[in-house]
Amino acid sequence: MKTTFLISVLLFTSMAAATDAPPAAVQIAGAVLAAPPDLRDGAAVLGYNAQGQLVKLRDGKNELICLANDPSKKSFNVACYHKDLEPYMARGRELTAQKITGRERNDIRWKEIADGKLAMPRQPRTLYVLTGSSFDPATGNVTDAYRRWVIYFPYATPESTGLSTRPSENAPWLMFPGTAGAHIMINPKK
Repeated sequence: MKTTFLISVLLFTSMAAATDAPPAAVQIAGAVLAAPPDLRDGAAVLGYNAQGQLVKLRDGKNELICLANDPSKKSFNVACYHKDLEPYMARGRELTAQKITGRERNDIRWKEIADGKLAMPRQPRTLYVLTGSSFDPATGNVTDAYRRWVIYFPYATPESTGLSTRPSENAPWLMFPGTAGAHIMINPKK
């Protein structure tokens, strides 16, 4: 009886953890849409397996890493970033998995960078983001597509960049100035 119960619990747990992850080719096709066209073919791609775990779907041949859409989410959201940002991004994913988000997540990563425990490039590095309400893998079209760009520029300030810290849809602006997570936001008008 105990063995049957244990097997039932294990089967239920493994079924509950499974996702409807699209085939790797579909995830790759969607993920690389965030990248500039000339960098798509060589980008490494991280996506999801049937258990919902983030895994490497494709090795890269250039400086970009692209993240596939999370199949557990309703909307479409993919991103590509310079490979030098991977330690920072991976740590962010770890903290999010621990339910640590927002300012607390940032503060932890910034302290780890200051303490030399987390690598963060000192030169500007770009993150490309593409969102939408859905993705059609047959056509490669994203419904309600919206692109934005983030240029990580650690410790940048308004004085060092000449950028405002006020959010703008029509001009670049500096977010988190003076911190390890300082970055230039470029949000075109929707």
